[in-house]
Amino acid sequence: MFSRKCYLLSSASMVLAAAMASPASAGDLVGGVYDASETIALQAAQVRLIELDRVATTERDGSFAFPDVPAGEYTLEVNYVGAPSVRQTVSVPADGYVRTDVLIGGDDAREILVVGQSANLASALSRKRGNDGVSDVLTRDAIGQFPDQNVAESLRRLPGVNVLNDQGEGRFVSIRGLDPELNATSLNGVRLPAPESDVRSVALDVISSDIIESIEIKKSLTPDMDADTIGASIEIETTSAFDRKKDLLTAKIEGSYNDYADHVSPKGSIDFAAKLSDNFGVSGGASYYKRKFETDNIEADGWDDDDGLIYAEEVNYRDYDVERERISANLNFDLRLSDTTELYLRGLYSQFDDQEYRREVSLKFGEAPSSGSGTSVEFDDADGEIEVQRSIKDRFETQRIRSIVLGGETDTGDWKASYSASWAKSTENEDGSVDPANFEAGFEESGLAVGVDYSDPRKPLYSVSGSNAAAFFDPLEYELDDITVTALSNSQDEEFAAKFDLGREFVTDGGTFTVQGGAKARWRDKSYNLEARYFENDDLTLADVLGEQTYRLTDISPVPNYHGARDLLFGNPGDFTLVPLDSDFDSAVEDYSVTEDILAGYLLGRWDSATLRVIGGVRYERTKNDITGNEVLLVEDEAVTVSPVTYERDYEHWLPSLTIRYEPVPDLVLRAAGYRSLMRPKLSKLAPRFVVEENDDGEREGEFGNPDLLPYEAWNLDASAEWYFSGNGAITAAVFYKDIKNFIVDTVREDDVYQGIEFDEATIPINGESAEVFGVELSVAQKFDMLPAPLDGLLMQANYTYTDATGLVPNDGDPMDLREITLPATSKHTANVALGYEKGPISLRLAGTYRDSYLDELGDDAQEDRLVDDHFQLDLSAKYRVSDNVQLFYEWVNINNAKYFAYNTYGGRRNLYQYEEYSWTMKFGARVNF
Repeated sequence: MFSRKCYLLSSASMVLAAAMASPASAGDLVGGVYDASETIALQAAQVRLIELDRVATTERDGSFAFPDVPAGEYTLEVNYVGAPSVRQTVSVPADGYVRTDVLIGGDDAREILVVGQSANLASALSRKRGNDGVSDVLTRDAIGQFPDQNVAESLRRLPGVNVLNDQGEGRFVSIRGLDPELNATSLNGVRLPAPESDVRSVALDVISSDIIESIEIKKSLTPDMDADTIGASIEIETTSAFDRKKDLLTAKIEGSYNDYADHVSPKGSIDFAAKLSDNFGVSGGASYYKRKFETDNIEADGWDDDDGLIYAEEVNYRDYDVERERISANLNFDLRLSDTTELYLRGLYSQFDDQEYRREVSLKFGEAPSSGSGTSVEFDDADGEIEVQRSIKDRFETQRIRSIVLGGETDTGDWKASYSASWAKSTENEDGSVDPANFEAGFEESGLAVGVDYSDPRKPLYSVSGSNAAAFFDPLEYELDDITVTALSNSQDEEFAAKFDLGREFVTDGGTFTVQGGAKARWRDKSYNLEARYFENDDLTLADVLGEQTYRLTDISPVPNYHGARDLLFGNPGDFTLVPLDSDFDSAVEDYSVTEDILAGYLLGRWDSATLRVIGGVRYERTKNDITGNEVLLVEDEAVTVSPVTYERDYEHWLPSLTIRYEPVPDLVLRAAGYRSLMRPKLSKLAPRFVVEENDDGEREGEFGNPDLLPYEAWNLDASAEWYFSGNGAITAAVFYKDIKNFIVDTVREDDVYQGIEFDEATIPINGESAEVFGVELSVAQKFDMLPAPLDGLLMQANYTYTDATGLVPNDGDPMDLREITLPATSKHTANVALGYEKGPISLRLAGTYRDSYLDELGDDAQEDRLVDDHFQLDLSAKYRVSDNVQLFYEWVNINNAKYFAYNTYGGRRNLYQYEEYSWTMKFGARVNF
């Protein structure tokens, strides 16, 4: 299917070029802007034709064009953040066209525009300044360096951005306090599907930073953009050979040392770009990273109180040993087919392997504490069973992302067209994971007592006493309960897309008016298939697989080893008994498939003058879904019944927008935008997965998907003011407001019927009440090159974001009893400060990031909500240029050993849900440019 689309696209582009191409109109002025060392093309430089007061902004290859310029002598003025403005005289002939290239930066071009922190800052601010709407940009320099070694950490420095960590590493991006599910991510214009089965959002750590050229966060939308985002559109670009004047070949080798793991992890990459002729270029890169790290974790759940004693019914101590391996590669081709047409082909492959070993000790208390005082409690097995579970999880998971896009642009001066066809596929796969193997012992009236000390709410620690305390530590007491094997966990998300845009420019004395329209089609298929197997063997105990702990917070021995349970099961399958009821049930409840076809079209008008840019129009999107799931009934100890369920639905949206960019005086940019957008529900929540468990008493408990869920719909308002300094710096302020309808929440219903299925209690996602988001973003960046040496190497970037995001949700699952919450993943206050120094061969950067606490998950009521504590982290990077071609670098991540702490406020105090420690990581290596 894709190859047919590529062939048709290529043929159509050539026909279009032939039909639209004509000799350049008399008086056309074209050219390019480059740094004075002629290394890179400068995107987003502002080019002004002074005598006619006309302004153009350079494209990513540095090109600009002024059509229909009357014959005569003119002065071009070029402005780029961080570099002195340049003026150049040009003579436009009476017919044909003239080309003039402009070099800026002078003798200092390499230091301020090409390599290092100054180049990163100048490029990011220039692109932000030139954009239509409200945005922030992260770019790398000419030798492939981001301000930080990790893209997630660099994004964290931008205004309004909060990166959510997993195992101490940034993964998902929350923008302006909204759930990552409300963002959209694209790569080279291709919307990336999600490898995970239950989300739409894409984790940042799946794609290596080494193959990324820039990341642009567009916080306001125009009609030519996909409308399915409420937080922001995250647009990732890889390299193009036409971005540069000189060829690039860079190799990097790196080691990464984690204090906990006491292990050096390797990383290496190669990055290249070359013009094989004036009209053909190739670029790409490859990256390999293998990271070994450890995490110490404590979790607690089932918080309750008895006679004034607050306690958790279950406490878990988890020891994670993880190895992650990532391979990423991209290859891009660019072709100038003629003076009017450029074509491109861009491909990407990324694979992310995650081997996780998790040893866990779980304490489950069947009755309330026997005694206690203040923040400590004691459980006695004379009052009720104390269950102790010791387990091992041995999981290997692979995620893959692939994308290909073939497209082009045709520009004849008055007419402009762009077109592309793309394919992207993401998968996540497990087969043969042990998840987990459980060894259990139940202590009842045996003389065992377990105390739990909550005096440190982050780290509740246990102690054991009583006449039977020795049995608690005896591995022979722990019999194998079961081994759960993930025979197959396969998530697939695939999307084909094709788009075409056509615009016509009309040049007037006061400016340029453009009428533009376009159409886009997206065809998406997402599915998930789980096959689980439960095995039992009553003859095995923990002593058969005994290992040694690497846990640091307390003594959790005895623990199983990494591979013992797996080796016993797969080496002696005849010794184990399959549990068919549990296996059949778990294998059916998660399965689903969804097709999502989106047809879109838009029409916009655009006015550009030297000081004013206005973009207004409307977008139409029609969505069609075919959804399949299972209705699953488990009758306890009897049978599992599985019945396929299919639904169809479609809906449409009209989405107007208006964007204004006004520059009343040089270097002051004012913006305002109003637009309507949407976000379609998680496909996993749409799936008709209707699960009911019926016990021996006939009580039925259920969990349902909801194929009738409506998309989130939002009206958005943005306004900003940006003042760009004469040097390399800017100060900006922005305000934003969002009114979000159809916010999706989970509800608990009792004694009811849903989709014809009776239940006593069930969890069902529904569209709730509206939510409102209001916020302010403040940012300042400055290179202090006006100071005397050696202080002229100082740089500073700082920003602060205030977000007030509230919505109404059911209290205790009751849709008739609502309470107001702060929206999940919303930190009211976030701030970042980065201090840098760059002079000669030395580059230093100390960065601090702060966010306050946020709501992570809803509980039945406010005091059971899961909150994540404040986070402050310090990072240091240092680079030393040995020569023009060799640079050494060092980075110290999480200097202050920032921890993760999630809690509730049950009983008016902080009570643990989850605590994790990772310690610090150091990275070091060398970069060589050829």
